[in-house]
Amino acid sequence: MSSAGPSAATLDAVAVDFDQLKFSEVSRYFGRRRALARVTFACCAGEVVALLGPNGAGKSTVLGLAATILQPSDGTIRYGGYVAAEAGAPLRSRIGMLAHELQLYPELTARENLEFFAALSGLDETRARAAAALNRAGLGDRADDLVGGFSRGMRQRVALERALLHDPRLLLLDEPFTGLDERSSAALAERLSGLRARDRIILLTTHDFEAAEAIVDRAVVLRGGRIAAMATSGDSLRERYLASLRDEVEGAR
Repeated sequence: MSSAGPSAATLDAVAVDFDQLKFSEVSRYFGRRRALARVTFACCAGEVVALLGPNGAGKSTVLGLAATILQPSDGTIRYGGYVAAEAGAPLRSRIGMLAHELQLYPELTARENLEFFAALSGLDETRARAAAALNRAGLGDRADDLVGGFSRGMRQRVALERALLHDPRLLLLDEPFTGLDERSSAALAERLSGLRARDRIILLTTHDFEAAEAIVDRAVVLRGGRIAAMATSGDSLRERYLASLRDEVEGAR
């Protein structure tokens, strides 16, 4: 790993900021199984990038690597001028993630969940932060209801606000539109558009092309752990994605 960036000791005293996430020739192996092979792409501030691909293509592995939960077997992941090993905790504090498993406590209320995670992140004014987050999610009137009684869509909205409590620079979303009705999907798209306007970097996976269409600036297609070229033909995101998979298959013959 390169040591050209600032040392972790230096970074402890400053807030890590960055305007780009960049994968350079990144491979990842789990034992003898190759999940990613020499993946290269970048996401910039003020951009929503969709990571597309069939199940097993490597999308979750990319998110895990970007979140620093996993480490690359080969290649480099840079967050502006930093790499995870050099920046450590100050870098991870600038990353927010919404996983497919929402990681909420069903026996706690929505307010208690957000207050707990705010405290866990070392934030002050946890009650006020939780209240503001629930209002943004349209759940202010359900703040004191147990999360275990919420619909999937409502839990999804709470979990998104949990991922945003610490105002991350990079937001990683695994299927964020899952379980949302049309109104909730539109509200999520509006929320993400607001974050994009604040120059946040947003990388998401989705199979809900219609919901994502309005906010996605660019798409990266994975197939078999490799980057596939995104087709330019087709009027919709779904059509271009399906065309890219067909082109990839035909090119391999």
